[in-house]
Amino acid sequence: MTDAPTQPADDIAALAKGGRTNVFGFVLRLVARLPFLFIAGRIYGPEIVGRFALAVLVVELAALVATLGLKRGLAQALSSTDRPHAHVVWDALAVAFIMSVAASAVLFVFPQVMYPNSEVIGFERLLPLIVFAIAWSDVSLAALAYRLNVKAAVTARAVVEPWTISIAAWALSYYSTRDGLIMSYVLSMAAALVASIVPFIRSYGLPYGWSPHLRPMLALVKRNMPLAGADAIEWGTRNVDRFILGLLFGPAIVGIYYMAQQVASLPQKLKTSFDPVLGPVITQSLAADDKSAVARQVRQVGFWIITAQAALALAGSIPASGVMGVVGREFVSGAGALSFLLIAEVLAAKGAVSEAALVYIARHRNLMISIGLLTFQVVLSFALVFLMRSFGLPQNYAAVGPAMALCISVALGSVIKSGLLSKLLGHSVRDFRPALLWAVLAAALIGSAIMQLPKRFEWAEMLFGIPVILATYFAILWRWAFRPEDKALFHKSAAASEATIPTDRYKV
Repeated sequence: MTDAPTQPADDIAALAKGGRTNVFGFVLRLVARLPFLFIAGRIYGPEIVGRFALAVLVVELAALVATLGLKRGLAQALSSTDRPHAHVVWDALAVAFIMSVAASAVLFVFPQVMYPNSEVIGFERLLPLIVFAIAWSDVSLAALAYRLNVKAAVTARAVVEPWTISIAAWALSYYSTRDGLIMSYVLSMAAALVASIVPFIRSYGLPYGWSPHLRPMLALVKRNMPLAGADAIEWGTRNVDRFILGLLFGPAIVGIYYMAQQVASLPQKLKTSFDPVLGPVITQSLAADDKSAVARQVRQVGFWIITAQAALALAGSIPASGVMGVVGREFVSGAGALSFLLIAEVLAAKGAVSEAALVYIARHRNLMISIGLLTFQVVLSFALVFLMRSFGLPQNYAAVGPAMALCISVALGSVIKSGLLSKLLGHSVRDFRPALLWAVLAAALIGSAIMQLPKRFEWAEMLFGIPVILATYFAILWRWAFRPEDKALFHKSAAASEATIPTDRYKV
């Protein structure tokens, strides 16, 4: 058995095959995540949810920094080494462990970083101990993704993690509505680590004959700093709004915004659903110096993601009050934030997919652009909040400011990054199809008409309105926008069958 995966005969068909697996995982995650949102909103309430949201924000940033960009950089490291791949991966795990310990120590000594608008209580000081589990899970899944084993990521992230936190949040609410959410999060991350490390060891084996190589590890760290920065900036773009709210508003406002953010982040998971297959396919095309193939891959995956995210944005933003009301009546005021956050996911898609290639061919320029955009977003967020406060608007209106800033910054980022990638590849990565715009307009008009039903029929808006919106949208796309390669995402075509990775080598 060789270490490197075989180049698929048809890269688009391979992306469709991996995408189908991961989109199925996205659906599983959606089904499993909704009970957690319902339990957190109905049992724990906005204030506890707000404290939890800020604490988890800081812990996940620490874990992201601890991986040092290895989630995306590991594929490139494995494709360009003569060392046994198991040794390279265990080097990466050793780096992640050392960085996790350092990050945990800092947060343990300065716990107020996790709770900037309230005091540290209960078991909350111990939360940083889980940083190690998150980092190791990410690196393990990245190593498996290199071998195109996406089933492990689906199991860990879409089944084990969300169902564990949902069940634990419900069970632990009987023990403590103060510490229950934090404890359930720790349990879910520990369970995800087990679900990640077991298939990793089965694939790569235990590190027999391995000893940490200081020089290769330091070289790996240095080489991955731009990737680590890109990961941190991308993560910050999607989460800095929550931290800004934590500085400017009380925990209850943060809790309401967090719930809107969690619902809106579900479409963002669609982009990450393609990461396990998009990264290896792009690196293999770059290794073969096939820039036109990279452009084709970015165009295709970008269209798939924008199409799906626009559907979810329509289904979530038109009946936004009803969607937030499912979580709890106290969260209905987050409907405006939800609408802006869902729109932001659509606007961000092209930039996010373009970045999947830029991190390999223009990592420093990509990092500088990302830093500039994040700085712009932060400044604009503060400006919009203070501007709305100066107009005397209620808190829940002013709290929409960071979501509006996110929309503007990610739209600007998509234009800049897709333009840069097109220039570097010599081929356009943009794929605008007018039928997509018509599908959005038609679905929006029909959805808006359904939302005009009398208040006593609000249940019908959700039960029948959302299916009608989605049916209208996809009917127009299927008839006038989808090409044969697009339809490959929904069924196993002959091309897709020919492009599969040999199953005796890698499990998909």
